[in-house]
Amino acid sequence: MTAPTREEFSERLLKGSVKKSYAPIVDIDWDAPLDPDKFFLPPKVVSLYGTPLWDAMSREQQIELSRHELVNTLSAGIWFENILNQALLRKMMHQDPTARATHYELTELGDETRHMVMFGKAIERVGAKPVRPKRYQRVIINLLPMAFQGPMLWVAALVGEEIFDSLQRQMMDDPDLQPMVQRLMRIHVTEEARHIQFARDGLRKRAPNMRWLPKTFVANINGVGGLFFRYLFTNPVPYRRVGLDPKQARRIARSSPFRHEAQVLGFAPLAAFLDEVGLLGPIARRMWKRSHFL
Repeated sequence: MTAPTREEFSERLLKGSVKKSYAPIVDIDWDAPLDPDKFFLPPKVVSLYGTPLWDAMSREQQIELSRHELVNTLSAGIWFENILNQALLRKMMHQDPTARATHYELTELGDETRHMVMFGKAIERVGAKPVRPKRYQRVIINLLPMAFQGPMLWVAALVGEEIFDSLQRQMMDDPDLQPMVQRLMRIHVTEEARHIQFARDGLRKRAPNMRWLPKTFVANINGVGGLFFRYLFTNPVPYRRVGLDPKQARRIARSSPFRHEAQVLGFAPLAAFLDEVGLLGPIARRMWKRSHFL
């Protein structure tokens, strides 16, 4: 059997979007009370889990840290969706507006804007302030969409989406998790699955025909994602907000074998795919290992 063309694959995803899409404004009960004894992230994915510092904290302090780490993650999700949407819109300027692939990209863009609203409402609901990028980070955010072109766009989309997706799949059924957060994750996983399939299909079709120099560049620059996630998952802001020494807490989290195991599990599906299509170069591999994702 021959693989479906890009248009056929896009048509399939469009039909899937018609059958199962969500409007988080009405599909999540935002007025439901939060359970004071449930976590906002499963304990095993909170950055300090399994460390002496974590064990010394009361359950209430652990829950509070999970609340601020959820807010940190959702805030980063909003900024990443912003970058992806800008890149998709720039890409569409040069495409056939009647093509099914263009129509699916517009559908994905709609999904992502709803996710940004969902994340924003979740941050507001848990009663915390978003973690906002610094000025120099906002400058970078505004420049990145111009760099995300061709295969680089799909690699960036997968790095930004698939690690979170893999972790969410492992934790969204955790009985210790707030019901609102479970619902948010289920919605996000369902819709992101189509986005990930679309990006993977784009790379499978383009990677074999890439010239050596661009392919080598893309295969190695993606290792920067490991450095980004290393910073994100141990951002000092949540530690500061719960009264911990940010430098000490970050140092402990970054040396935690439990943290390393969670990161490896989250990156494993994407690592296997990048290796399959020849886009996990030696420099990238070293960077992902240095960040404890491999």
